[in-house]
Amino acid sequence: MQVLQRRRRFRTEFEDAAFLKHLIFIMCGIVGICHIDGPDGVSLDGIKSMIGALCHRGPDETGVYLDDHVGLGHARLSIIDLSSGGQPIHNEDKSLWIVYNGEVFNYPELKKDLLQKGHRFYTTSDTEVVLHLYEEHGPDCLAMLNGQFAMAIWDAKKKELFLARDRVGIRPLYYTILNNTIIFGSEIKSIFMNENVARRIDPVAMDQIFTFWTTLTPRTVFKDIYELPPGHYMKSYRGKVTLKKYWDIPLYEHAEQSDMAPQEICRQVRELLQDAVRIRLRADVPVGCYLSGGLDSSGTTALVVKNFNSDVRTFGIRFDSGGFDEGEHQNLMVSYLNVNHTEMRATNEKIGAFLPDCLWHCEKPLLRTGPVPLFLLSDVVRNSGYKVVLTGEGADEVFGGYNIFREAKVRRFLAKYPNSQMRAELTGRLYPYIFNNPRLKRTLQSFFARGLDQIDDPIFSHFIRWENTSRIKAFFSQELNEAIGQYDGYDQVRQSLPDNFGRTDDFSRAQYLEMAIFMSNYLLSSQGDRVAMAHSVEIRLPFLDPRVMDFMARVPAKWKILGINEKHILKKSFEPILPKEITGRPKNPYRAPIKQSLLNDQTLEYTKEALSEESVKKAGLFDAGKVTKLLRKAQMVENLSEIDNMALVGILSSQLIHRQFVRDFPLRNADPVVPALVVDRRSEALRAVS
Repeated sequence: MQVLQRRRRFRTEFEDAAFLKHLIFIMCGIVGICHIDGPDGVSLDGIKSMIGALCHRGPDETGVYLDDHVGLGHARLSIIDLSSGGQPIHNEDKSLWIVYNGEVFNYPELKKDLLQKGHRFYTTSDTEVVLHLYEEHGPDCLAMLNGQFAMAIWDAKKKELFLARDRVGIRPLYYTILNNTIIFGSEIKSIFMNENVARRIDPVAMDQIFTFWTTLTPRTVFKDIYELPPGHYMKSYRGKVTLKKYWDIPLYEHAEQSDMAPQEICRQVRELLQDAVRIRLRADVPVGCYLSGGLDSSGTTALVVKNFNSDVRTFGIRFDSGGFDEGEHQNLMVSYLNVNHTEMRATNEKIGAFLPDCLWHCEKPLLRTGPVPLFLLSDVVRNSGYKVVLTGEGADEVFGGYNIFREAKVRRFLAKYPNSQMRAELTGRLYPYIFNNPRLKRTLQSFFARGLDQIDDPIFSHFIRWENTSRIKAFFSQELNEAIGQYDGYDQVRQSLPDNFGRTDDFSRAQYLEMAIFMSNYLLSSQGDRVAMAHSVEIRLPFLDPRVMDFMARVPAKWKILGINEKHILKKSFEPILPKEITGRPKNPYRAPIKQSLLNDQTLEYTKEALSEESVKKAGLFDAGKVTKLLRKAQMVENLSEIDNMALVGILSSQLIHRQFVRDFPLRNADPVVPALVVDRRSEALRAVS
């Protein structure tokens, strides 16, 4: 695979050459230990062990900060090869220290202001800009950042720890509190390197995953291990730990929404997206693009090619099965944009064979095999010499692309007009290929008819989908069901909704649910950061630029889905730069084969072993008899139902997660970490006992 030359430079009126001469972004993993109540021993070996579990996130360099209260660790993936920028980074008087995972794309503009206020810098990294911005503004600095990040800042004077995560949760951050000590890391496996942290499956989390496809933050699949929610920060100060939300998914009432004409909306969308792409190309390494042939990735790549870099390298996935493969449209876009494209063929055998490796990085059970091809693709990207790619994630949530949005709109119409002659026509237009099959046609019409008397329920848009997924819980063991007890995930979701949720339109409410649950906790995690960083690849997501999100939240719902035409505004916005075959094609959901991947000649044996009666009983999560019947059925029938497919991969992935993290977790790293930087400020007394 040919590695392209470094992309050509571009400048705008907003950029200063002095700032862009040495661009440093640092993608990485962070870890830490902080004693809440006062000084105690912090072990250098303990921090090194935690870093070692994250070296795939940052293979270039490691660093450590220690004092009597805290230990911070960092594994660095530098986006350019520079001598400066190693972490932890400090301010002028070394009273503040930061370890940081991510990028702030508007950091040159922020740095100008900080220099004018007298701040002095010893690196050219965006990390140091974030630290000085915090020094200047405290937690309010988070509202100024346009980026994707997780950070830990230690105030050595105040003895205060500050943890924060980006608005939508592109970068992960987990923690537990044990014996008045906060233990945190970019991935859960780093926390588990502490032998005192128990490794147990959380029954309520299993209920959530088998309902919503993911856990509801702050819960993870492991008991007492928590995820810092997106748009939140945490402080530990004087024995007290506080958690605060600094941002939420934008919701606007009708009076607050825009009355601009669609043409003007499209013009502004193009400008916003072009600038979102521009600042995400800030790097001194070549930036590639994922190109699937769908509207979102095609539009992103076209913006790059036509405005910034005509030689951009693109990467795409191909499948064996025609129902999953988008090769025709992928090839169309490659030809249309004349890009240097690399395709990775995700065979059924590869998907099944690499599911265990993928789960090791996702750290939660999956109800789909979709993350595995993206895991494989990031390996191809890295081996092609690339560390950074732009992707199209977030467009469906922000612009209204999912079938669930259209379904909710049709179901509300059916509830309002139960005798309408358009009833069959509308459901047929949603899924025309299904309506060629009389049996599936009846099933779909029955599916849509459920819950039409519950349109006032705030989760109406998602309820029947979640109920459908919940059918898999029939495979839960009696032990697991008893541990779950009377827990009701739907009520938890209802209780978590913001105060103005009920005053917004139906479509905005559906978007909020999709972003807050599916997007943040599944799409950006299991199909995003986790599978990309498994191979030290950073993804950047222009559609989730906060300016784009806020602007589109003000656009009336009627322009997002026109009739039942999804992503109307985005299609119109991209018409000048994309062929009609792309802007006019219906949404093709990204999926990957399940049964074909898990029960082929190369994967059948490990699947059978993981789902054997003995293995299932040992884990205690599922009913062994029911699992045996499911496996037998899957081997006998040619086509499994949607529910049976989800059950197959959900049960198998849960069994593998239990094996990897509960039963057989490695408490020692294969290769010891030798930090390039160690700042050791421990007192002699506590250093001796650490």
